[in-house]
Amino acid sequence: MPGFAQRRKLFKERINIKTAFVIPGCGNALTGKLIEEAGFEALFISGSAVANIQLGFPDLGLTTMTEIVSQVRYICNATKKIPVFADADTGYGNELNVVRTVKELEQAGASAIMLEDQGFPKKCGHFSGKEVIEKEEMVNKLHAAIDARDDENMVIIARTDSLALHGIDHALDRARTYIEAGADVTFVEAPRTVEEMRLIGQLPAPQLVNMVEGGMTPLQPLQELDRLGFTIVLYANTAMRASIQAIQNAMSHLKEKGDTFGIQDQIATWEERQRIVALEELEEYSKKYGG
Repeated sequence: MPGFAQRRKLFKERINIKTAFVIPGCGNALTGKLIEEAGFEALFISGSAVANIQLGFPDLGLTTMTEIVSQVRYICNATKKIPVFADADTGYGNELNVVRTVKELEQAGASAIMLEDQGFPKKCGHFSGKEVIEKEEMVNKLHAAIDARDDENMVIIARTDSLALHGIDHALDRARTYIEAGADVTFVEAPRTVEEMRLIGQLPAPQLVNMVEGGMTPLQPLQELDRLGFTIVLYANTAMRASIQAIQNAMSHLKEKGDTFGIQDQIATWEERQRIVALEELEEYSKKYGG
């Protein structure tokens, strides 16, 4: 099983190939295991998914650094081989907070960290009412993040939310500045047209795009996103939103019928559940060590 350093190296090598690949997002360890089992090359720990799943809150900057670090640690340890890319929101404060955030996330096993230039408290990139900090302040945060990492293969991703406030040219300027500051990847959040996406894809570094069902960015197939110049294609909350609907359907049936006879084919079997969480493996450890 590859260690965290090897996973970071794999992720760094993969983004430098610059062909588009999909990274699903998750907010807990069970979902992370399912993403890895499905065969994806990496997974994303979404700040919004952590807020929604762990706290039952919207993505309004209400999660703390320690809450995110805990989920990163759980997910990195629950998965076996794929790189884990962590959402660090604004870094949870100033440059000193960014230093601590990067060190904590690296120690927890993250292979990549995303920082954004929103003011605090931040909001989901597809919400209205966002604010951004001065460009120079974000550059200082990026310098702090780069200096704080112990592993040179730790990927630093810089996100800008300035498009919604100041337009595409302003956002592209910010992205170029962040690349010059040392960001490995940039993410211009929430482009609203394919033409804006095309301009973003021409930036001189690997680019990330987030496909949000019902969001502001036009959904595009993977081949088209590759043609437009994107490398990381994020589906940050697809798994969570699919699970919401599955739970709603199961609970509706249970409330109406009082049993699960009509939905047995829609829930994981007892055996499948225990396989996913590695019951047999842990029982073998118990036998080996006399538990």
